[in-house]
Amino acid sequence: MTSNNQRAELQNQIWKIANDVRGSVDGWDFKHFVLGALFYRFISENFTEYIEGGDDSINYAKLSDDIITPEIKEDAIKTKGYFIYPSQLFVNVVENANDNENLNTDLAAIFTAIESSANGYPSEEDIKGLFADFDTTSNRLGNTVENKNYRLRDVLKGVEGLKLEGDFKDSNIDFFGDAYEFLIHKYAANAGKSGGEFFTPTNVSQLIAQLAMHKQEKINKIYDPAAGSGSLLLQAKKHFDNHIIEEGFYGQEINHTTYNLARMNMFLHNINYDKFHIVLGNTLMNPQLGDDKPFDAIVSNPPYSIKWKGSDDPTLINDDRFAPAGVLAPKSKADFAFVLHSLSYLSPKGRAALVCFPGVFYRGGAEQKIRKFLVDNNYIETIIDLAPNLFYGTTIAVTLLVLSKNKTDTKTQFIDATGEEFFKKVTNNNEMTDTHIAKVMEIFDNKEEVEYVATTIDNTKIATNDYNLSVNSYVEPKDTREKINIEVLNKEVAITIKKIDKLRANIDSIVKEIEG
Repeated sequence: MTSNNQRAELQNQIWKIANDVRGSVDGWDFKHFVLGALFYRFISENFTEYIEGGDDSINYAKLSDDIITPEIKEDAIKTKGYFIYPSQLFVNVVENANDNENLNTDLAAIFTAIESSANGYPSEEDIKGLFADFDTTSNRLGNTVENKNYRLRDVLKGVEGLKLEGDFKDSNIDFFGDAYEFLIHKYAANAGKSGGEFFTPTNVSQLIAQLAMHKQEKINKIYDPAAGSGSLLLQAKKHFDNHIIEEGFYGQEINHTTYNLARMNMFLHNINYDKFHIVLGNTLMNPQLGDDKPFDAIVSNPPYSIKWKGSDDPTLINDDRFAPAGVLAPKSKADFAFVLHSLSYLSPKGRAALVCFPGVFYRGGAEQKIRKFLVDNNYIETIIDLAPNLFYGTTIAVTLLVLSKNKTDTKTQFIDATGEEFFKKVTNNNEMTDTHIAKVMEIFDNKEEVEYVATTIDNTKIATNDYNLSVNSYVEPKDTREKINIEVLNKEVAITIKKIDKLRANIDSIVKEIEG
């Protein structure tokens, strides 16, 4: 099944659950319950698969909790990071849900037990709070226990009925990212709210991961300073052999729900707790992974032009991340703050591939000074314009910025990937296929001139152009206007003039006859 078909099927099924279940539950709140149930199902299936180890004679869900020895439990926690007893599995809870008058409190106890199973183990921080947004005792589900249980049963039954092709970890889409984005898109307008998250489509994520890891046989670790659901990090795992990323996946996320989502996604894609470190917090004001830098690969789609403290905090100009540029990103536009942060965390051999709002490449003021710093120090390898309408739910066109600290020349590459040869139309959106991505990567790799598409400019020329880094300032656009043959046109004009002269003569003759 293609990614578009998978996504459409997922959306149809989730929307059916929403319509069947939500009732008086605010749609904005409902998304927490459906996502929590999704994760509960998959973490149960993942743990069952681990325990059974491919042995068809073992049916973990049918075993009694009593046969689980402390040694079995400890070994599983050390390996998987958590433990789930057979009675706590999603499949067993759903099977007994109709007759369970304590469903809401039983679920709360199960979630607490799963999280608590990691207490005292290295995985404790990675497991803690994973189910925080799935509050089964919340009054948002209803004012009575009966109402709560009624809605919880329907959510669980709906998630049980989700049909997935193959193993969820091998899906062509970012399952949780797509599910969450779809729910936000459906509910945000009516609720008057904004999700605050901007999910990166799978195909764009794939391109970004390939740019950051291009021709690196080994990288120490990969990092996303605005991790969201973890989709960009997961693309690195999906498209490269596991051994290439030696020390794992790192990220920081400011939103608590998507922070949990990113950690869930790591587990669901079989990235063990000891191979990822996702933290909660404001990356710009409270970076928490400084002790883990440098990173050989950085990927990110930070929020566009958000406000931040900037010059209101006088200590920031002395921050190691921002001080080299000698100026802070504007308070109303934090885009370049994320760029400078990423550059600071990048290793001497690594690359960073970042999604940027196009305005940062031509606006004046502090942003121009930061561009000057980046160009004069030869940190920019490539700037790529992508086609509009690639992102779900928005027509915005974005630009990719590729940073490198090991360039062998003092030039900057510009790629215009907005043409129809770089995307295909799919219903209401555009999409980059594997072929389109491969074409961009080939141009990125060989750095050759491609008429109307790619050029490489010496940094001194960029300096004389006021450090304008807009792709269309250097890549000549293709003239799609109809070409006119002047000689043919002149002949046609001459013929037309003769016809007009003859017509005038005829009119004059008729007028004279009438007057005579």
